[in-house]
Amino acid sequence: MTSKLTLGFSPCPNDTFIFDAMVNGRIELGDIEVEVVLADVEELNRMALEGKLDVTKISYNAFAHVHYRYQLLNSGSALGNNCGPLLISKMPLSDEELKTSSIAIPGKNTTANFLMSFAYPEAQNKQEFLFSEIESAVLDGEVDAGVIIHENRFTYQEKGLVKIADLGEVWEQKTGFPIPLGGIAIHRRIKPSVRQRFDSLLRESVQYAFDHPDASKDYVTCHAQEMDESVMRSHINLYVNDYSLDLGEKGKAAISKMYEVGKQFGMPRVEDSVFVPIA
Repeated sequence: MTSKLTLGFSPCPNDTFIFDAMVNGRIELGDIEVEVVLADVEELNRMALEGKLDVTKISYNAFAHVHYRYQLLNSGSALGNNCGPLLISKMPLSDEELKTSSIAIPGKNTTANFLMSFAYPEAQNKQEFLFSEIESAVLDGEVDAGVIIHENRFTYQEKGLVKIADLGEVWEQKTGFPIPLGGIAIHRRIKPSVRQRFDSLLRESVQYAFDHPDASKDYVTCHAQEMDESVMRSHINLYVNDYSLDLGEKGKAAISKMYEVGKQFGMPRVEDSVFVPIA
């Protein structure tokens, strides 16, 4: 019997790179069919909170609120070192000034927002923006500072903006763990055997992407919104790594650490059975 699954991921290069082989027929899916839903990560987070998608990219912050409904796959994660969001502005701001500054965030459910709270717990004046609009909001004076993610970390300096802090670096220095940004979650309504099968297929898709890095070029480019090719490649190299192939014990420990720390910031308690068992 064929299992038809809705699959949500973002049009960002790291996602289109790892899912290309799966959605464009480069690997054999057998009795699984996928219907792709492309959306910004915060929109995907909101859909996951409503349980709409069978499989979805999700911020690890948002996953804490749906762990009873979804499980995390062992493959497909954006997790690593020196890849965290940046806090930027038009001019340097002190810790004291940040307490009252208006700060653009790419969504309240994003890991970027969690890392901002972790680094600057007293900075409470946050405003939600689409991640791609945050640089402009800072430049136009709509906000005093902004938390940028994805390709914006490669372009902010060209626009005359300055880095106040690397929020991922703060996390790494204080915890000693790599930065858990986002993963792939599968709904618990899906049969356990299908969850395991999808996890294996995603690992195969990531491995194909590593083995054939140019195969996904057209798919990545058509969704990258006129992004410069060097920026696309830097984006992929930053967010797709060995943890994307398999979280392993170290990756899972980093995620568990985030949920342990997150309880201080209102995250619900996350159970241990959050990962799909490896087939």
